[in-house]
Amino acid sequence: MTAKNKAFITTAIDYTNAQIHVGQAYEKILADCFARFQRLKKGKENVFFTTGTDEHGTTNEKAAKKEGISTSEFVTQISLKDKTQIDSLNISYDRFIRTTDEDHIKTASEFFKKSFDNGDIYKASYEGYYCEGCEAYKTLTELNENGQCPLHTTREIQKLEEENYFFKWSKYTDFLRELVSSKTFVVPEGKRKEMLSFIESGINDIPVTRPKFKLDWGITSPIDDNQVIYVWFDALINYITSGFPLGFWDEDTEIVHFVGKDIARWHVLLWPAMLKSAGYRVPDSVCVHGFLNLNGEKISKSKGNVIYPTEIVEKFGTDAVRYYFLRYGPIVEDSDISETHLKDIYNGELANGLGNTVARVAKLAENSGFEFEKVDTVFSQVIKDFRTDQALSGIWARLTELDKHINENAPWALEDRVKLKEVLTYEVNEIRKIAPNLEPFIPETAEKIRSQFGQEKIKSEKPLFPRIN
Repeated sequence: MTAKNKAFITTAIDYTNAQIHVGQAYEKILADCFARFQRLKKGKENVFFTTGTDEHGTTNEKAAKKEGISTSEFVTQISLKDKTQIDSLNISYDRFIRTTDEDHIKTASEFFKKSFDNGDIYKASYEGYYCEGCEAYKTLTELNENGQCPLHTTREIQKLEEENYFFKWSKYTDFLRELVSSKTFVVPEGKRKEMLSFIESGINDIPVTRPKFKLDWGITSPIDDNQVIYVWFDALINYITSGFPLGFWDEDTEIVHFVGKDIARWHVLLWPAMLKSAGYRVPDSVCVHGFLNLNGEKISKSKGNVIYPTEIVEKFGTDAVRYYFLRYGPIVEDSDISETHLKDIYNGELANGLGNTVARVAKLAENSGFEFEKVDTVFSQVIKDFRTDQALSGIWARLTELDKHINENAPWALEDRVKLKEVLTYEVNEIRKIAPNLEPFIPETAEKIRSQFGQEKIKSEKPLFPRIN
């Protein structure tokens, strides 16, 4: 595939029924790392990165009623709380989009009308099941043995009988099969095979409106004032709202969506069909990650095991949290986290590893001679298939080799000044090479190292990662 000059990176947008927890914020860290990586490759002006909130639908409306305030006021409060959580992780988004933004309401209406004009939206009656937690229509095969949505077992599944407008999803079966057959469209491979399996099980047309008398908190359908656009159809269009007007939806843009496995189907199968229907190009890749479990249990409000990003950032610092999730998070499969494990990684790989190595070399170089060589101090690490864990393993292998060099040469014991200068010159310049490669992962730490080692006079500084007892 020919390299493209621009990149558009997105996360899924979160329901505003409650502020996001660390499991949801993980995706923002992963996407942010890739956005920073792309800026280093393509230039800041050629990369656009979005995240945001999904503010329409039954779930948000009911949460507002429970609080006794208007839905508009409630979703605004949650949206602001989400931004606080995301900002604590140093997420470098270019736009935080809300589906209640005026430009999105306009874009969603126009998109819907294009699909309708192309003959892909028609009126019919729907009779079946609906999960409010997923805000999704369900077939019997998607429910567990108790007739519940497997992802929302504390919620009662709804049986609906209503008149809606349907999208001709089935019309695009062959197109989707060919698209998903590409090895690069869905990553990782296991998730791609799951999507192919879903296609083979049969794609059915889906309702894309809800009657206003049942739900009025949504974007009014441009073809029927008595209907609102279905929340998923509305929400997916946020990517067009953000990217298209700024030129980040053309053929020269690499478009990448980061999503959790629970919503992969909508992004991999419904979204491309919608785009094809309305006359837009499809994304290049959808990176599907697994779930974070806390101490062996799924993170959920009902279980009372929710942790917010601000809470763990306060204990461990932003970069430590970013490092932990980028190296040990659910990039391919579900992963289990705990504060005990995070503390062990913090002390072992950050305090004793990176931090100690940088401190040792700085202390030795502060009082001894070395030579500032002209070395490549730009980002050179490769992130293949969005595997930030593998990229970090490569950087840490290099740190391990540097630490080995320090121990084997023992510069603190060298009396030969020529040899000492040779050893320290290698070690100082190796850190100068490593530092820029940390930038997408732990940007604040990368900047501290580059500042400390970016001049011919190096001074000892405070520990990058003070040990936690």
